[in-house]
Amino acid sequence: MSDEPDLPETVATYLRLRGLEPSPYRKKKRRRRSDDGKNAPFTPGRDPRGLGDVLSALTRSAGWEAQLSREDLVRTWDEVAGADTASHTRPVALDAGTLTVQADSTAWAKQLQLMRAHILSEILRRYPEAGVESIRFVGPDVPSWKWGPRAVPGRGPRDTYG
Repeated sequence: MSDEPDLPETVATYLRLRGLEPSPYRKKKRRRRSDDGKNAPFTPGRDPRGLGDVLSALTRSAGWEAQLSREDLVRTWDEVAGADTASHTRPVALDAGTLTVQADSTAWAKQLQLMRAHILSEILRRYPEAGVESIRFVGPDVPSWKWGPRAVPGRGPRDTYG
């Protein structure tokens, strides 16, 4: 048990219990803690942050800013376009930087075409991350004769009278 064979077992046990001689069973060394500086108190980046700051950092790092900005634009359309205008219009699509807004009537669509620069500048001021570059105003949805069971592809029969 002891490193030296000439010591009696009782003396070797006594020395081992007093910590004067290392135990043959205790081969592991204690691991020393290393101070890497990441978890040290009072270092930069360790201050608590508010929930809004954490969420904005998350949306920025995940790349969600553009999509959330588009959603905010649709949600607050009445503030962007004005309450009276928003009661007659609604944004329906955003494709390749073009926001499509549907109006209740063709007269509203024409009036909004005259207000295009004002509305676009308001969108760019409030939601620059949305990616809106232009606005397209369309009238109400009307039934089309190009759909249905008897529709034919192309222009269809035009020369039937003559």
